[in-house]
Amino acid sequence: MRFPRSSGILLHPTSLPGPWGIGDLGPSAYAFVDFLAAAGQSLWQILPLGPTGYGDSPYQCFSAFAGNPLLVSLDALIQRGLLSYDEAASAAAERHLSPDVVYYGEVLNLKLPLLRRAFERVLAGAAPDLAGDFRAFQAAQAGWLADYALFMALKDAHAGQPWNAWEPPLRDRQPEALARARQEHAATIAFQEFLQFLFFHQWSHLKAYANQQGIAIIGDAPIFVAYDSADVWANRDLFFLDASGNPTVVAGVPPDYFSATGQRWGNPLYCWREMAQDGYRWWVERMRAVFAQVDVLRLDHFRGFAAYWEVPAEEETAIKGRWVRGPGADLFTRLEAALGSLPIIAEDLGLITPDVHALRDQFDFPGMKVLQFAFDTPENPYLPHNHVPNCVVYTGTHDNNTSVGWFQGLTEEERERVRAYLGRDGADIAWDLLRLALMSVADLVVIPFQDVLRLGAEARMNTPGLLGQNWAWRFRAEALNDGLAGGLRFLTAVYDRLPPALKPAKEQEGELEYQPVDV
Repeated sequence: MRFPRSSGILLHPTSLPGPWGIGDLGPSAYAFVDFLAAAGQSLWQILPLGPTGYGDSPYQCFSAFAGNPLLVSLDALIQRGLLSYDEAASAAAERHLSPDVVYYGEVLNLKLPLLRRAFERVLAGAAPDLAGDFRAFQAAQAGWLADYALFMALKDAHAGQPWNAWEPPLRDRQPEALARARQEHAATIAFQEFLQFLFFHQWSHLKAYANQQGIAIIGDAPIFVAYDSADVWANRDLFFLDASGNPTVVAGVPPDYFSATGQRWGNPLYCWREMAQDGYRWWVERMRAVFAQVDVLRLDHFRGFAAYWEVPAEEETAIKGRWVRGPGADLFTRLEAALGSLPIIAEDLGLITPDVHALRDQFDFPGMKVLQFAFDTPENPYLPHNHVPNCVVYTGTHDNNTSVGWFQGLTEEERERVRAYLGRDGADIAWDLLRLALMSVADLVVIPFQDVLRLGAEARMNTPGLLGQNWAWRFRAEALNDGLAGGLRFLTAVYDRLPPALKPAKEQEGELEYQPVDV
């Protein structure tokens, strides 16, 4: 579907400021929405919101349906009387927390005990209205919540081991074993469900506030799910797994200019033929859940729906893989039939073939253009003079260096090509590229907040292939100032991307009408 000419900012909630070691869904998130509105923006793009595990990547989550409890706002619980500020501050003082970097282990050890304390107070009768909402949430979300909460309780009972290392009756989901586990771990299951309730309760209020301010939320969904997830454990028949639950083939990408061995991602691959038998029920429910959380969805690795790289699980690299046809238009036709119009952005970066473009264009999904990839030849499709309106322009993505860091890493010859195209000296390269994006004919523009702040490589969000030191960047509250908002709003107005409500009314007097006459 087509989108109106507009712009926004890419920022994951973990990067927001605040006193609890990680950005969350509390006051700073609302302040960021206010900043977006003041800056004339219409979009807030985030990364996946799911519960992260080893490596802290939001693209490797324990569930495609659940939310990340670390994003739950302690301030909101303090306001409801479920925690006191002093007990939260005292617990925080015992942890190594930083205003600039997320230390996930420290945040986990801070938040989980406090969240459990809040849960115990709800059970004891505090906030009775919240308790009623919790019961309603449990009933409404039972389709995924019951399996997820049990999965997390069992992971906790097995010291975090992946589900294929559990004893076979639990690994294989034998009904008697599951019934016993639900009874034995009832308290932990209820706590996990409460964490999900808090997340979605707070997220729904934040999203409603953003929408009221004219800000649409762009979410993000990876095509594949993590192997160690409730999704795979509860739906083994939908994936290529052996009798013990181990993957037989895994996802990746083939060797290319950047990697001689390709990339072996390790995610289990879908049995698309099996999924088609019930009308892609799992995908319909997944997308229904996602579109209840966000207004627009960036669908990661879109090319995998046309064809994906299948790697034998025993291979250590992705060299000995093969291309396998994906579900193609059949999946999206079924999704449209079930959900209506699909506000999807197709992440069509990387090795793209004509069948991927055809699938994207069949459903009128906008693709992506990244300016950092643009400056080698005049024919490069990422250069603005080659853009088409139905696309989204980024200066960079969460996997790229910041624009300042990127520019500093170029050779002098490469920098000269950039300067020549921009007609600028590159002294303010982040905003030079920001301006270039905004002036494009593209319907949508999204700028990473690091580039709005003109930050260098120290603010990079993720370096693919590097384990650790990723997903940890945060900014400080003073960055959200009127001067920055005003400058961004000015350029947004210059390039006609302000929301309709902010655009000045057209002058009525003095307008010239074109009325041809017969002679």
